[in-house]
Amino acid sequence: MNSEKASSAEARIAIMVEGSRVKLPAGVHLPIYMDNQATTAVDARVLAEMLPYFTEKFGNAASRNHAFGWEAEAAVKTARERVAKLIGASSKEIVFTSGATESDNLAIKGVAEVYRAKGNHIITAVTEHQAVLDTCKRLEGYGYRVTYLPVKKDGSIALDHLSEAIDDDTILVTLMAAHNEIGVVEPISEIGELCRERGVIFHTDAAQGVGKIPIDVSRQHLDLLSLSAHKIYGPKGVGALYVRSKNPPIELAPILDGGAQEGGLRSGTLNVPGIVGLGKACELCQQEMAAESLCLTSLRTRLLEKITSGLDQVYVNGSLAHRLPGNLHLSFAHVDGESLLMGLHDIAVSTGSACKSASLEPSYVLRALGLDDELAQCSIRFGLGRFNTEAEVDYVAGRVIETVENLRELSTFHESGKQGTDLTA
Repeated sequence: MNSEKASSAEARIAIMVEGSRVKLPAGVHLPIYMDNQATTAVDARVLAEMLPYFTEKFGNAASRNHAFGWEAEAAVKTARERVAKLIGASSKEIVFTSGATESDNLAIKGVAEVYRAKGNHIITAVTEHQAVLDTCKRLEGYGYRVTYLPVKKDGSIALDHLSEAIDDDTILVTLMAAHNEIGVVEPISEIGELCRERGVIFHTDAAQGVGKIPIDVSRQHLDLLSLSAHKIYGPKGVGALYVRSKNPPIELAPILDGGAQEGGLRSGTLNVPGIVGLGKACELCQQEMAAESLCLTSLRTRLLEKITSGLDQVYVNGSLAHRLPGNLHLSFAHVDGESLLMGLHDIAVSTGSACKSASLEPSYVLRALGLDDELAQCSIRFGLGRFNTEAEVDYVAGRVIETVENLRELSTFHESGKQGTDLTA
């Protein structure tokens, strides 16, 4: 059945490409993947390091009585050191989890339980990932008070709003390092400094930031940090939580009970192959991040310039100056968003967070930026990654221009919009 679906998809793509005026460059294969904020392909070097731990090196890292366990334990130790090095932490401050969602839950609920005697106030932003927003909503049901900060038009928070929101009962600020949908990088150094001055714990969901922008937990005054392997060319189902161990040490209550793994903070048999993959992915990011960032920024600029030179009324959502290198989020006025995505079936892009992709509602993130529903619904997130090329960018730009032009020709209100209707007002 799956092979039949794959063949059907390939046939649809072939028909669309045959009818397209955009020539497929030599060496470019369809479909093109450009949704790297949703997930990334596992780097071949990561996979190669993981594979032995599925077969001949299959021991349980908690088995201390034989060589199989010792080998697994040594591999976990190496991975822990690699993760810690990438973010400027100590290896003893890394807690392995199933991914950033679990890490977010452990950080927020763990702080809420331990520090309840100090206060019950938590601060976050309206544009946070659902893993943070839904966790905060759950805590509201338990009597905690949550402040949801608005964002500026460029997608970032205002530091003065954060400062004003902190009060004597505030125990936690949780704000992401880089946005999963619009790619905006928050001023986490300044946020961390403010929280440290006010004696408030600062957690950041850095699933999109780690490995793509420089992060140093000590210099940036981060107390808790969530990350996930599959956002940095590692495997799905594994992540980590950084927990500060000193100056000041952060205490957490576990959300899983049943064993002493990970210092008692995360019970359960360790996913050794996944952890090995996460460690290798972090090591590669440590070595290649600077060069990769320059490459992705160049590809993003190329994509934006080609699209905007061929189309009018295209709007960038979020700050371009403070943005992930591989993220470009655009709105196309006078185009139906669903039709646009259908027209680009040979290209893997999205309208926003993969966790909300089944929803037909306009993005709550774009609404928070001030976009109306019409413009928010005709928006596309382009997620460039390690394996994208200039030839792919050129093809994607051409297909976007062609598809938007075709849809606008079918639109009965495009001309009236050009004559004076401002959809961004």
